[in-house]
Amino acid sequence: MDSKQINTNAETITGREALMRALQAEGVTTIFGYPGGSIMPVYDSLYDYTRGDTKAFDHILVRHEQGAVHAAQGYARVSGKVGVAIVTSGPGATNTLTGVADAMLDSTPIVVIAGQVGIGALGTDAFQEVDLVGVAQPISKWSYQIRHADDVAWAVSRAFYIARSGRPGPVVLDFPKNAQLHECKWEGPAHVNFVRSYVPYPTLNEQSIAEAARLINSAQRPLALVGQGVELACAHQQLLEFLEKADIPAGRTLLGLSALPSRHPLNKGMLGMHGQYSLNVKTQEADVIVAIGMRFSDRVTGLPSTYAKQAKIIHLDIDKSEIDKCIHADVPVIGDCRETLPAITRLLQKADHTAWKDSFEPYAKEEWQKVVEPAIHPTDGPLLMGEVVNVVAGQTKGDAILVTDVGQNQMLAARYFHYNQSRSIVTSGGLGTMGFGMPAAIGATFGAPDRTVCMFCGDGGFQMNLQELGTIMEQQAPVKMILLNNNYLGNVRQWQDMFWNRRQSFTPMVNPRYDLIAQAYGIDYDLAVERKDLEAKVARMLATDGPYLLECAIKPDADIMPMTPPGSSVDEMLLEI
Repeated sequence: MDSKQINTNAETITGREALMRALQAEGVTTIFGYPGGSIMPVYDSLYDYTRGDTKAFDHILVRHEQGAVHAAQGYARVSGKVGVAIVTSGPGATNTLTGVADAMLDSTPIVVIAGQVGIGALGTDAFQEVDLVGVAQPISKWSYQIRHADDVAWAVSRAFYIARSGRPGPVVLDFPKNAQLHECKWEGPAHVNFVRSYVPYPTLNEQSIAEAARLINSAQRPLALVGQGVELACAHQQLLEFLEKADIPAGRTLLGLSALPSRHPLNKGMLGMHGQYSLNVKTQEADVIVAIGMRFSDRVTGLPSTYAKQAKIIHLDIDKSEIDKCIHADVPVIGDCRETLPAITRLLQKADHTAWKDSFEPYAKEEWQKVVEPAIHPTDGPLLMGEVVNVVAGQTKGDAILVTDVGQNQMLAARYFHYNQSRSIVTSGGLGTMGFGMPAAIGATFGAPDRTVCMFCGDGGFQMNLQELGTIMEQQAPVKMILLNNNYLGNVRQWQDMFWNRRQSFTPMVNPRYDLIAQAYGIDYDLAVERKDLEAKVARMLATDGPYLLECAIKPDADIMPMTPPGSSVDEMLLEI
């Protein structure tokens, strides 16, 4: 018997009380959740920790468990902390799985704590029993069942360590009711900072560093691809020093958009299917590509077999499994880019690639004339999504946090919003989860309470988690909601028009009266229809304290351009249809 078991001086507490103390020890201050039968003991303890002199947590009651996880994601993405969601068993737990999968693909550190039936009832198909560990394992970084009260402190500390270290991700803790109610000896938090066979921060390979520097020093047409790994590593300054010394033009992935200020002279825009035309063309001309904390998703590469065949690829990533997964890396550099970038920069010669950078301009001008100017400065017809984004971006001056839903609204918001600060974009990248926007925006207001949060969504995504307006109402979460309403599932409609002979199969939408919905929730509302009124209505929204819903009547059949069609090379972009 070890010393822990025979320590008679340790305080005796319940497993649910141990959870409260363990969460405190991890620095948790905000919890998103929804109570139910199997998690009721935890919620009874939570009662004392959310009020009075013993208050330790703010608990945000969402209206659906999926909303709890997306809110925890939004909180984590803007704060850099681990987001926490607490739910009950069975359907409560399974309702979180979309968010867990979303967090896994987007490397978002969250911990989901779900109630479970007592271990004596496991395997009996008891009421609201689901094998959560088995279901969550393929889509989480770690999932574990806390079967005994004695294991609570260790399991919580391990969960937070795994969620936030290395490449971040979601962790799921399954908490049977008996472990919540039984007693244990409390000897303080576990402070887990080591897990056997888990190496979150690899040792740098000096040979790879040297080879990367050699290739960059010899490059005539280098290009950097900047991903969310820079944001997660807080390596923004290290990135700037690297880019400026090597004089490398850079493109950003969707999740990495705020890793580099929008107006930095080396910033050439967004990569990929709906990214900048010049970047996609120049990808196929670069002689060295430096990929930094990004995973070469299909939306960035287009047809992989034709992607940058002329270039030497240097891939910096903390996760070894990303190397050669999609695109072959000539020089893999495994490690945290907060360490790998300075290591390479120290070996670089001061460079000047003016001619190469200038070669982007003809393509950028062509895109401006054919795509950007018509999208953000139209002179007639109904409102366009791009011009609405542009007006909001102009009035927030790059200092707001952008949260998007998924679809045309997402791509246009990403393209035309401005970013001065890091951790300024929250969007569902890998999974593309409609309904993500509203609850993620709620979480963002708690993660960054001193910043303006602007959430763009379409009419389809808005209705997928419409119930979270109740959370916004109760919390008076100051989300500025910009509803881009075209009465369509717009992105699907565009693909149907382009690739399915304009057979618009179930994409037109009959929508409700959003003004009445806003009125029912006590949320300030306005409708923008005329172009001449847009600036004033956006200004009124931004000047209003608390939540606000601005519905914009958008041209129904407007398309998002440019676009690399699926199955095409990255540079085979369409500027017009």
